[in-house]
Amino acid sequence: MGPEHMNSPANAPRRPLGQLLLAQGLVTEDQLRIALQEQQKLNIPMGRLLVQLGFVSEATLREALGVTLGKRTVDLSHALIDADALRLVPQALAKRHRLLPLNYLASARKLTVAVSDVNDIVALDQLRALLPEGVELETVLAGETEIAHAIDQSYGHELSIEGILTELETGEVDYRALASSADEYSQPVVRLIDALLTDAVKRGASDIHFEPEAGFLRIRYRIDGLLRQIRALHRSYWPAMAVRIKVVAGMNIAEMRAPQDGRISLTISGRPVDFRVSSQPTLHGENIVLRILDRARGIVALDELGLADSQLDQLKLMIARPEGIILATGPTGSGKTTTLYSVLNHINSEGVNIMTLEDPVEYPMALIRQTSVAEAVKLDFANGVRSMMRQDPDIILVGEIRDAETAEMAFRAAMTGHQVYSTLHTNSALGAIPRLLDIGILPDIMAGNIIGVMAQRLLRKLCLYCRKARPAEAHELHLLGLREDRAAPDIHDAVGCPACDFTGYRGRLAVMELLRMDSDLDELVARRATARELRNAARAKGFRSLAEDGLRRVIDGSTSLDELARVVDLTERMAQSGPDWYAR
Repeated sequence: MGPEHMNSPANAPRRPLGQLLLAQGLVTEDQLRIALQEQQKLNIPMGRLLVQLGFVSEATLREALGVTLGKRTVDLSHALIDADALRLVPQALAKRHRLLPLNYLASARKLTVAVSDVNDIVALDQLRALLPEGVELETVLAGETEIAHAIDQSYGHELSIEGILTELETGEVDYRALASSADEYSQPVVRLIDALLTDAVKRGASDIHFEPEAGFLRIRYRIDGLLRQIRALHRSYWPAMAVRIKVVAGMNIAEMRAPQDGRISLTISGRPVDFRVSSQPTLHGENIVLRILDRARGIVALDELGLADSQLDQLKLMIARPEGIILATGPTGSGKTTTLYSVLNHINSEGVNIMTLEDPVEYPMALIRQTSVAEAVKLDFANGVRSMMRQDPDIILVGEIRDAETAEMAFRAAMTGHQVYSTLHTNSALGAIPRLLDIGILPDIMAGNIIGVMAQRLLRKLCLYCRKARPAEAHELHLLGLREDRAAPDIHDAVGCPACDFTGYRGRLAVMELLRMDSDLDELVARRATARELRNAARAKGFRSLAEDGLRRVIDGSTSLDELARVVDLTERMAQSGPDWYAR
């Protein structure tokens, strides 16, 4: 690993590496004494010597140094290397100083480099002298032999998608090499899959679709909620690509006629990213979809969810109630899980025991006991909640209420002094009540035990660089709930520019309706009041619908009317605004 003096932050007194490892309990005094005797004879840096002697693993040493130095560490065996970063650093310099360029972020002009010795000033100065002016350098810690191996793998191999495709057209695929780790980077298919995964994460995609057709393979990314075709490849490439995906996802490569699930964990752009992999047999071959679970993007602070002040106050009041159930509703992909994680992150502390049961665990969080449901051991949601109740929890997250038994267990937990969070598939917050009735929960059980219901959708945000403002027209004023005798406010339309890949939108935002239950609403639920009665009572207490919250974001310029109408039902308002709307 690095020299012996690589041991402490710049503002702290330096201690020998051996003493640091001894203090952390990673080596014994006898082992350190042996290593010091060997160092006098061989003159090898202490870190490298301890690894050679087998006293510590390189991964353990890397993590220990990372904690001591306050530096981020990276496991290069699960890292994907950026072709743009490699082009900035010559191979000779990388080999001489044992450093590896990992990622280059062009928008921020920032290069991330893995090093084994953050105190090697000579190496870092030589690297800075080679970089274009204005490029910021960020260093992360990696093992010395890991870096050497990664340099041999990465340099000399084409890592851009176009170059790999050219290489594929002229070469043959060794299927045995795809199923092993020996010299896997010599196979262009391996590098093609890596390059596609890196490209998807950099573009902010949430899913990657590999879709075989009769004569070609279609590759699509879901970006900001919409699928976008990225590539169309010759169909002959797909068998080898499918094998590679299934190997790294831990799936059975021989099984092609039954659906399978798997998982991949990688480091991309210097951060851990998980992929949930699903294969489905179709008419033209296996269809494979990868759900991207980027932990850095998955958990958002509660204050950054984009809620109006009144909504945030309502949500914090709901969280403050010590027992009962809070439901998040909406279709698949509407951000329910992200919102619930934000809430859990807000209340997470050493003073409470938070336990979750998910299908599967998407974002690992410190302090929280997270469990995945597993059919193999007959651990479903209902049995999982029953088991968690014996683990002394304060707060429970049940991934989804999908049947009567799970709903019954969730409400039983809420009735026995626990705060319970879960998701439910309904189109609105008020729709949760009839849905629970349909599942089989009695009105008397619901009354008093539901803290509140959140319903949400995700809208694409207008690109700030190219959105175009214009005065709202008369029929749009009616849609926005504004009077025509007032000055028309500006609303914005999507245009398209290089910054948003000519879509007019960049990123997404949540629109939400919050129904906080109180004694009046509980009474209506207990006597099976109609949906109209519930809605009128909620409105009297300040309830704002999804459409109204979305129109707020249209007026403030965050999104467009067209985007809101695509996601949220505005047909009643459109019908009232007259034929001008339909003529658009």
